[in-house]
Amino acid sequence: MGLFTVQNPLVLTFGLLGNIISLMVYLAPVPTFYRIYKKKTTEGFQSLPYVVALFSSMLWIYYAFLKSDATFLITINSVGCVIETIYLAMYMVYAARKARVQTAKFLLFLNVGVFCLILLLTLLLVRGPNRVVVLGWVCVGFSVCVFAAPLGIMRKVIKTKSVEFMPFYLSLFLTLSAVAWFTYGLLLKDMYIALPNILGFIFGMGQMILYVIYKGAKPQKIVENEANSVVEVTSVDTNATLIDVIKLKEILSDAQIIIVSHNNIEDVQEQLAKEKNIGGAILYQHQNVIEI
Repeated sequence: MGLFTVQNPLVLTFGLLGNIISLMVYLAPVPTFYRIYKKKTTEGFQSLPYVVALFSSMLWIYYAFLKSDATFLITINSVGCVIETIYLAMYMVYAARKARVQTAKFLLFLNVGVFCLILLLTLLLVRGPNRVVVLGWVCVGFSVCVFAAPLGIMRKVIKTKSVEFMPFYLSLFLTLSAVAWFTYGLLLKDMYIALPNILGFIFGMGQMILYVIYKGAKPQKIVENEANSVVEVTSVDTNATLIDVIKLKEILSDAQIIIVSHNNIEDVQEQLAKEKNIGGAILYQHQNVIEI
């Protein structure tokens, strides 16, 4: 391919830069999965982000093959497919049964069903250059949805006044990645690569601004009601906020409350029950641990 010739030095530069930064983004969850490996439990972490990341990589590889002059998309997304597959394999090994079943459903629906449907429709119903156009818009639409995902995290930061779930360096690398791929798409005159990264840059900058605003802010406190032996968690999801303090203190010798999202409570109870007999309500949400 002529992409790597000296006639395209800027394309080469930003393609390599995009690959390096995107690799750092792909490797960002490594500490999380090392922790999962050490503890032999997923601790209520969600698998959907990794399923979506794998689907995104598969989709962009298909587009790059049709496009024929976007070699750097093939290299980084191939690496991404391998990394995300490893993450998902580890998740399936250490997750609770319900979480494993749910992950398998996600994979079958999105990475097998939806991807095969897109593949068949673009190959059978679209001809010639229009195939790249149709697939390009599919990639743009899906990328916009992926880039819009941080809105939930940004809302949580504003609500809890805590940046615990929004690491600054991850936001920084996502923003730099958007800049690199936007420039790469611009140099290739490929709006399908460039357009979604405009949104990625905007949301990335928004996350970093929120980080600066709330970095020194004090998170919302837990309010204890001794009469009813309950604790109201005011900084977490409003779906399940009552916790039995006495039972928790019996289970957790260091007197910590583990907070769980409402949808994951059964999975966490199942994981904890493997080591101890637990019948009370335990709430957990990612890595957020609040002391009482």
